[in-house]
Amino acid sequence: MIHQPPSGARDLLPLEVTQKGWINDQLQSVFQKWGYQRIVTSTLEWTDTLLAGGAIDPKTLIQLQSGLENSLGLRPELTASIARAAVTRISGDTDYPQRLCYRANVFRYPPAGYHGKQMEFFQAGVELLFVGGILADTEILLLVVDCLQSLGLKDWSVVLGDVNLTLSLLNIFPPSLRGEIRSCIVSLDRLKLEGLAFGSDELRQMALEIFDLRGQSDQVLERVSNFPLDMAGKKSVEHLKLLLNNHLAKIYPAGLPIVLDLSLLQSFDYYTGIVFQIVKAGNSGLRLLGQGGRYDQLLELYHPQKKSSPGIGFSLNIEDLYHSLLENDGLPQSAPTNDWLVIPQDFAAEPAALLYAQTLRSGDSSLRVEIDLTRYEPEQIREYAFARGIANLAWVSAEGPPLIERIC
Repeated sequence: MIHQPPSGARDLLPLEVTQKGWINDQLQSVFQKWGYQRIVTSTLEWTDTLLAGGAIDPKTLIQLQSGLENSLGLRPELTASIARAAVTRISGDTDYPQRLCYRANVFRYPPAGYHGKQMEFFQAGVELLFVGGILADTEILLLVVDCLQSLGLKDWSVVLGDVNLTLSLLNIFPPSLRGEIRSCIVSLDRLKLEGLAFGSDELRQMALEIFDLRGQSDQVLERVSNFPLDMAGKKSVEHLKLLLNNHLAKIYPAGLPIVLDLSLLQSFDYYTGIVFQIVKAGNSGLRLLGQGGRYDQLLELYHPQKKSSPGIGFSLNIEDLYHSLLENDGLPQSAPTNDWLVIPQDFAAEPAALLYAQTLRSGDSSLRVEIDLTRYEPEQIREYAFARGIANLAWVSAEGPPLIERIC
């Protein structure tokens, strides 16, 4: 029998661990510079928590069988778990903003028809809780930019939408059609959209125009002004104008690579304001580097008194960042090498070798020290050390000081 990981899972070998660890370390450093503190939530959660009041598709949830009355599942994303922890463990009576960051694995069943597609994903991200408004939205978008720049990524774009504005546009249509139109927009199915029973060519044309509302922000917002928006929609338009043309423009006068896409609706259905995706063209097509948005109704699901609190955040996909950087040689090219190889010259010298290795580690906590376990001939040991990039050899005898040899 050939033992392999389960379908949808995979092993990470040392070099890949080193490279993805470097990505994570860079991101965590940026998060901390912005005042975010790391939180660790449980990999296992109650299913009710993970479904976020019906916002998460239950077909994506990997559930675990247990003898408990309520079922358990593996987290498909982090926002719901952090929202649960924030309102039950952190908030208390305070309304001060909470800046939380994470690095974690998440688990999701792939869509139907994708046999063997990945089920375990690694993410890093932030959640900014208990505060709303344009300044918080701006902070999150600027933090995304800072993260991408810290990794040295180029040619990325932020695809930005607004759920409130898109839903306002859908309110133009009869209630019986809104769900179908939204489904077509989420799945980018223009053909199906064209075939819906609108009842009039005017409504069909309007739906197709909404489907195509993407491009330069000024142009898109000008086109939106021609639609009969309700007050919520008009407020969202003004919010986007202020966000793009004032707050972000003050920091980046030359502009950021932002595409305004009012057909953007995230697969997780708890978003209430701006939503965004970070994308980059790669050798194998377009990569989704991350996603996020505002969710001002999620935290109340978990609050003991159902108190409503705003929140916004994003997650970055480590796997896609890894492949994007790999294409441009932007990653460390080797796993860390050890600094010393301590070799006991015979059985009697083994305690002395253990003691010398421990002395080296105690003297400098950054040193990486290994003990030779092979009893190979000296030349074989030197070949091994050279191949592994180990610069210093210590030949230890039972008596007398070690013989130090430098080979790299």
